[in-house]
Amino acid sequence: MSSHAQIVVEGVTHTYRPLRGRPVQALADVSLEVRSREFFALLGPSGCGKSTLLYLVGGFFPTEAGRILVEGKPVAAPGADRGIVFQHFALFPWKTVKANILYGLERQGMPRAEREARAQALIDLVGLRGFEDSYPSQLSGGMKQRTAIARTLAFDPSILLMDEPFGALDALTRDHLNLELMRIWEAQRSTILFVTHSISEAVLLGDRVVVMSPRPGRVLAEVDVSLPRPRRLALVNTAAFGACAQQIRELLDASAAPASKGEDG
Repeated sequence: MSSHAQIVVEGVTHTYRPLRGRPVQALADVSLEVRSREFFALLGPSGCGKSTLLYLVGGFFPTEAGRILVEGKPVAAPGADRGIVFQHFALFPWKTVKANILYGLERQGMPRAEREARAQALIDLVGLRGFEDSYPSQLSGGMKQRTAIARTLAFDPSILLMDEPFGALDALTRDHLNLELMRIWEAQRSTILFVTHSISEAVLLGDRVVVMSPRPGRVLAEVDVSLPRPRRLALVNTAAFGACAQQIRELLDASAAPASKGEDG
C-alpha cells in the first residue's frame, strides 16, 4: 500500500446553523490522513459527525474552520475525483440498471461505444449481468446498491466516499455485499473512505479505523487493522478479529455520553 496521504484533514470544525433553532456543532478540531488506495473506516455513534466529515471531503459544503486537502489541493467543491455512494441508493427509478450507469458517462460526452463497453464491464464487476434492462423497482436492496456502486465507479474516481452504504439492508445481504465490496476494491484499488457505526463492519473492511467521539465529533483513536487479506466472513470468529473489535468497543464505551438531539452524523 502507498504511504502517500491522498486526503488530509487538518483541524476541521463544523457547526450547523439552522434558520430556526440553536446551532449544533457536529465536528471539533478533527485531523486525520487517508493514504492512497487505502480502505479507511470512519466509525462512531449516530450523530458524531462522521457523515458530515464525509460530505466536507466530498466538497458538498464549505469547511468552516481548518482545511481539507485532496492530492495536496484544498477542497472547494465536488469533483470527478471523488465519487459518493449513499445509504439509500439514489437511483433514477425510471431508468434501467444500464441506463443509470450510463447517465453520467453520457453527460460527460464519452463516445457511445466506449461508454457502452464501460457500463457492461462495471455491470459484470458488480455481479449484475442479466439485469441490465431491469428497473430499480424490480431489484432487491442489495442489487440496487450494486447498481449505485457501479454508477459511481463509472466516473473512475480515485476516491470512493461511502456513507453507510449497506446500513438499510438486512444482515445477510450486508455481509454478502461487504465481501463483494472488498472484491471490487481489490480489483479497482480506489481509495475508500467508509462511514459506519458497525464495529464488525469497520474491522472486517478497514486497513485502519478512526474512532470518533459522540457529538461534537473528535478523533478518539486510530486503530490499525493488521488482519490478512483477502478477508472472509470466517475471520470474524478469530481471536485476532475479536481483540481488534474489543479495543474499539472499549474506546467507544469510555467516551459514551447520553444522546443529544440535533444533526445526525
